Amino acid sequence: MATIVFTFEDKTIHQPIQIENVSVDQSILDIAEDNDIHLNHNCGGVCACSTCHIYIHQGDKYLEEISDKEEDFIDRAIKPKLNSRLACQCIVLSDDAIIKVEIPDQHRIIGHEH
Repeated sequence: MATIVFTFEDKTIHQPIQIENVSVDQSILDIAEDNDIHLNHNCGGVCACSTCHIYIHQGDKYLEEISDKEEDFIDRAIKPKLNSRLACQCIVLSDDAIIKVEIPDQHRIIGHEH
């Protein structure tokens, strides 16, 4: 089973949070939600906004490839970087995965909080 390690740009949040025994074919957004980790997703996780923007620091090879549509929305995110992804599009592909994710500060995102 895969392991996901979440850290947060907002240093007031206790970190890191390590989630083990993650099944393949789950998105990082779903994993965050299932474990009560706050991550906005105004579009409901269908790649129609940029509010679930994250940084992948390790393990990107264990995630589904980035699509052109996802790249377009990442360009609209706050502080995009080369390792930016949308959590709704990051599907875990391997039981051997160890993926390190940083969630950007969510305070500047306007919209529905989940």
